[in-house]
Amino acid sequence: MTGPRDRSRTGRECRSPDGTRAAGRDTGAVRVAVDSTYPLAGARRAHERAARGHIRGKIVLTVA
Repeated sequence: MTGPRDRSRTGRECRSPDGTRAAGRDTGAVRVAVDSTYPLAGARRAHERAARGHIRGKIVLTVA
């Protein structure tokens, strides 16, 4: 798998088609929009937020 992620779901480092490491997180080139943040205990509320739709970014669960 190649693309903007540092690691694929298998845990391997992602590479661009030319074999170089995929650019992104380390350079700040990839920005992620965050719609809302919930503590892990609020996972139910986060899921309800996702079900309502019209999300403008990622829903983040924080773990202390």
